[in-house]
Amino acid sequence: MQLHKINGNTYYIQAPTNLGLFQFKDKYTLLIDSGDNNQQARKIAETIQAQNFNIKYLFSTHHHPDHAGGIAFLQQNYPGSMLYAGVDEQLYLGNSQLFPIYLYGGSPMRELKRHFLKGQPLRIDEIVQPGPCRINEEKFEILPLAGHSPGQIGIGTRDRVCFLGDALFSREIIGKYSFPFLFAIQDQLNTYDFINQLDYDWFVLGHAEQVYTQAEIVDLVTINRDNLNYYLDLVRDLLAQPHTREELLEEICILQELVLDFTEYFYSLSTAGALITYLYDRDELTHQLENGRLYFYKK
Repeated sequence: MQLHKINGNTYYIQAPTNLGLFQFKDKYTLLIDSGDNNQQARKIAETIQAQNFNIKYLFSTHHHPDHAGGIAFLQQNYPGSMLYAGVDEQLYLGNSQLFPIYLYGGSPMRELKRHFLKGQPLRIDEIVQPGPCRINEEKFEILPLAGHSPGQIGIGTRDRVCFLGDALFSREIIGKYSFPFLFAIQDQLNTYDFINQLDYDWFVLGHAEQVYTQAEIVDLVTINRDNLNYYLDLVRDLLAQPHTREELLEEICILQELVLDFTEYFYSLSTAGALITYLYDRDELTHQLENGRLYFYKK
């Protein structure tokens, strides 16, 4: 891992899940997200300490394990550290078992538990709300980015750098796996509109191979929105005939040639449910329960 300077005192670490870092005048740092597990968190800490920086402030964009899986390690090894998190994410960060529960819809099977239950409940020191925020006497902007998770947030620094978590997916990610993991479709559409209004010079995504300019991020918003609208239209077409949620996902996988592993299936089933909810709440769909199966179809 290597620390890359973006502008001023704002850096990022390119990793399987990209991380942000802001250096304060006193050499303490704000670390934005923490990686997937203890091993990654240890490498992150070593990378930061190699620059004679000190870890003290932690910021979580959202509770998914690839972004928050290293927080417990950092809290244990840096006992004076402080974790900042969004008001709608605190429940999940403090109760790691909730994520596989809402993916599965009941007590999760052992494979899901092994994959997602990686650490102890986290100690959250400060709850932040969207808008201006002060951390160690520096001013930041907290950004509401719900959609991918119930209460995802981003953060902007005074160096005009914005960290967006998983509010957008890169061209490469969409090209490789176009069916995104989303929790709430209307929130995600609102987030696209919100990002287009942000006044920053550089943008960092959780999963991307580059830092984006403002013009590039506007183009990427369009790509993400078009991709989501494609799937909304596909679901509308498929639900001209009754489908259960599982049957809908099966059709999508066949048509899009999606190959899923065990955990990806539950991510995708969650997205299929989110798409149905969006259309149902817009009064485009109705439902029928027959022989223990719940079917959805267009009105």
